[in-house]
Amino acid sequence: MSTGDDEVSQKWNSGRVNAESAPRIETTWLSLPELVDILGEPLGRVRKLLDEHYLIGSRRDGAVKVPAVFLKDDRPLSSLRGTVIVLHDAGFSDDEAIDWLLTADETIGVAPIEALQAGRKSEVRRVARTLA
Repeated sequence: MSTGDDEVSQKWNSGRVNAESAPRIETTWLSLPELVDILGEPLGRVRKLLDEHYLIGSRRDGAVKVPAVFLKDDRPLSSLRGTVIVLHDAGFSDDEAIDWLLTADETIGVAPIEALQAGRKSEVRRVARTLA
């Protein structure tokens, strides 16, 4: 982790959430081939969804995988992209953004991904902006 990453972690952990102790959403992690099947898109298109932040993934067991909760009705959750961009603007890496999305947040009352699934994107992004 670089010094910048340490600063983001300190901001995050000194605020509402402590990543080690807060409840975390349980999710299945989908590989790129699994995403190809689920989305019905070619591998190149799935990679483009990752590159353009419509989806966000992390290396798990050597392969890039995406939390299944980032999909709704076999499509990327529509509010995910803007939220990921806000988190990147706040200095979060992909791994830190995923951790934040899957970890319960005191201010929101649930994990941010649960709030996004419930249509509360403005609230989630407002909280994410405070992390910068």
